[in-house]
Amino acid sequence: MDIFTTMKISASALKAQRIRMNAISSNLANIETTRTPDGGPYRKREVVFQSSQKGFSDTLDSRMRDAVQGVEVSQVQASSLPPRMVYDPSHPDADEQGQVAMPNISLVEETADMMSALRAYEANVTVVKSAKRMALKALEIGR
Repeated sequence: MDIFTTMKISASALKAQRIRMNAISSNLANIETTRTPDGGPYRKREVVFQSSQKGFSDTLDSRMRDAVQGVEVSQVQASSLPPRMVYDPSHPDADEQGQVAMPNISLVEETADMMSALRAYEANVTVVKSAKRMALKALEIGR
């Protein structure tokens, strides 16, 4: 695997983790949002990753190069979990029984997910920096 392939793979991972961090930020910002333009409470955004092979030529190329693949975001989807019901009869969005539909977001889970995304992002930045250093050292050999 050459240095540019390494950088390309890490760049795809950096982009994917940036999108993941944006989704987590949106989830944390809307943790108490009970009313959206679509109606109902905010629904947690979940990022789905997939390998970045597009078609037959990419698959063949990856097989020829020891199955080197990048990553991409296939979709950012709303969670299928039902909203969390909280008893608060004074809330403006409460139903007849005093129940309020709250977003299905856990602060602890989102924080852990954010830390995981941050560590993955940092790891890929380290890979890019290492590849850059190797390329510079290779250029020094030719002097």
